[in-house]
Amino acid sequence: MLDKRKFYINGQWVSPAKENDLDVINPSTEEVCAVISLGSQADTDAAVKAAKDAFIPWSERSAEERIGYIEKLAEVYKARSAEMGEAISMEMGAPISLAQTAQSGSGYAHIKNFIRAFKSFEFDRELGAHAPNDQILYEPVGVCGLITPWNWPMNQVTLKAVPAMAVGCTVVLKPSEIAPLSSLLFAEFVDEAGIPAGVFNLVNGDGMGVGSQLSGHKDVDMISFTGSTRAGIAISKNAADTVKRVALELGGKGANVVFADADEKAVKRGIIQCMNNTGQSCNAPTRMLVERSIYDKAVETAAEVAAGVAVGPSAEEGRHIGPVVSEAQFNKIQGLIEKGISEGARVVAGGLGRPEGLEKGYFVRPTVFADVNNEMTIAREEIFGPVLAMIPFDTEEEAVEIANDTVYGLTNYIQTTDLDKARRVARRLRSGMVEMNGQMRGAGAPFGGYKQSGNGREGGVWGLEDFLEVKSVSGWSNN
Repeated sequence: MLDKRKFYINGQWVSPAKENDLDVINPSTEEVCAVISLGSQADTDAAVKAAKDAFIPWSERSAEERIGYIEKLAEVYKARSAEMGEAISMEMGAPISLAQTAQSGSGYAHIKNFIRAFKSFEFDRELGAHAPNDQILYEPVGVCGLITPWNWPMNQVTLKAVPAMAVGCTVVLKPSEIAPLSSLLFAEFVDEAGIPAGVFNLVNGDGMGVGSQLSGHKDVDMISFTGSTRAGIAISKNAADTVKRVALELGGKGANVVFADADEKAVKRGIIQCMNNTGQSCNAPTRMLVERSIYDKAVETAAEVAAGVAVGPSAEEGRHIGPVVSEAQFNKIQGLIEKGISEGARVVAGGLGRPEGLEKGYFVRPTVFADVNNEMTIAREEIFGPVLAMIPFDTEEEAVEIANDTVYGLTNYIQTTDLDKARRVARRLRSGMVEMNGQMRGAGAPFGGYKQSGNGREGGVWGLEDFLEVKSVSGWSNN
């Protein structure tokens, strides 16, 4: 068992102000794999003070000097990426093959993408030819509290910490207490890269403790949060008294609109995307809307593909899916599957209970519901597990109406070989992202949503701008 009780504050590994241990559970085995400490107000205050003291000297360094540190961080991350994959696999249950590639790899990719975006970013620019004496300056927000989730830990930590530090902010990170080991390892990377003391700080804790302390702290200028919509609402309310900037990346209930003229692999692709990372992705296509003329065939295909999705322990190599992250998450998913059955949806694959041969660990059967309507609980709530709801539609207009009939608006998907139709529907879908015909969005594309999926955008130029203030200055030139 790993002892990870210390926090990273002001460039040092320090013991918590008072003992408050929490076990980290390996979801494949249900056994304790590490112990951490949950921070107190004193720990939060110490980390915020370190970040506040470091802000002015860090923000006044040249852009070239700051990005040099980020480039060193990228080198360290790449050299130790295998360690990162192992930590993620153990703490949140991603199969080791996925953890070593997509999970760990996403962090390194984001660092490299931010370096590229940073080097072409204009921090000082003219307002325009009509106002030659006016200058627009982009300046760091200040001390940033970063609160990150367990499902894609390095994806989210690097999407926040790296652009914030690059543009001149200082940060206090509170990772998920369920999966904190990868973030503690990231703090080691920061330390090895030589990033100055106080620029990056880490305090473990839960949402009610350190999370609330950060979002309400008078010396924190911005909160960037990824997690549930419920928690995002609470953070926004707590942050309101100090009028700090709040950037939120929240839940989703993505619609995958499959038209009759979709390519032959569209349904299979949708199942695999839904089940990836054991369904624990906010941008997963968890509602499959299928044109009625191909609906029965699509249901048959979906059932076959889901039945072929292997499930197994995270330590094993392979293309299987792992467990969900915790007992609480397992119980929530089981309850929602039961709800789907009771409300009249038809189970065509999976269902209640663990997969055969897996009596221990938080394993969920890959499940597909057919004959769902958009009023059912499983069509409206974010399940965050390997569960798909299939809904028939008759017209393009109806498909758009169903897709948009949700409080969420993160990612939607379109499958059709008619490009004009794809573009037309993409414009009408109320979501921050749309992926068409299996084409993934490019490196540095903005990630974020509409409605209760949050605000702000992460990644690339948009991710840099999230951590910048805009200053307008007159009389800049002698013209």
